[in-house]
Amino acid sequence: MSTTDIETETQAPERDDFQDVANGFRRELIAHCYRMTGSMADAEDLVQETYLRAWKAYHNFEGRSSVRTWLYRITTNVCLTNLEGKDRRPLPTGLGTVDSDPGAELITDSEIPWLEPIPDVAVVVEERDTIRLAFVAALQHLPARQRAVLIMRDVLRWSAKEVAEALETTPAAVNSALQRAHAQMAEAGLTAESPHEALNIEQKAMLDSYVDAFWRKDIEAIVGMLKRDAVWEMPPFTGWYIGNENIGRLIDTQCPGGTHDMPMLSTLANGQPAYGLYMAQPDGTFTPFQLQVLQLDGTKVAKVSAFFGEGIFETFGLPTVLTEADLPERYVGS
Repeated sequence: MSTTDIETETQAPERDDFQDVANGFRRELIAHCYRMTGSMADAEDLVQETYLRAWKAYHNFEGRSSVRTWLYRITTNVCLTNLEGKDRRPLPTGLGTVDSDPGAELITDSEIPWLEPIPDVAVVVEERDTIRLAFVAALQHLPARQRAVLIMRDVLRWSAKEVAEALETTPAAVNSALQRAHAQMAEAGLTAESPHEALNIEQKAMLDSYVDAFWRKDIEAIVGMLKRDAVWEMPPFTGWYIGNENIGRLIDTQCPGGTHDMPMLSTLANGQPAYGLYMAQPDGTFTPFQLQVLQLDGTKVAKVSAFFGEGIFETFGLPTVLTEADLPERYVGS
């Protein structure tokens, strides 16, 4: 019996129990679809499609594998069908362009299907390492079937035989696809096992200072918390920026907020610290501006992916408006 088959019973439950049993796998299937598509919205839709197909085919399920394995097979093929003919979802750093001048005009491209962040609460805790933004962005550069093979072999830990059965191919073809996928991922320096550790006391203190620096719009302080070769990107703007001084210029000259205009609320996205940054309005309220997902290197910020877009704050369970009374204590009296 394979490792994937011992995680749940091999006998099919009664048909009336299908929804209850299937719902137990919903969050990990959402994570699986997110790795495949780079979109939380698409992931949720594809899991719904999976459940519909699974329910219709349930009478054919003979219990020779676990319900979990059976659902993953359906989900993977639903994803592959959905991805046919579609462009990959990049981040600005993956467009193949050179870094931008922070003083240049900001250009947006709403036609590009940008990679989206996903809240940690949408997936199971054990899978957060394999939804890191850089890892998922690198996956999007792989052809869809190579992407599926790498995820099933390296993340789900399926055997080549199991993957071959799911994708209706041969173990030799699976191993060949995995080898090619590994070669491309190695260029990005990423694997499913890339280390990802919990925040330590020093990192938490730095992040508190980071939030405070944005509230005060203290450019010097922000620059000091960024690595010298830090990267900043913010889809749907196509430009991306490298270097802490350049990023400081970008925030200083292109960000509309001033002192005490930009409070932040913390959240978690893609297994990484993230912040919903709000912008002050003339009526005294604060409204959503951007969701920043931070990649740390020690006690420095190595990369910030700042996402704009209507609805993203709601996706992360963040308020759509803040009043002064709603602000965290850190901002009161400052």
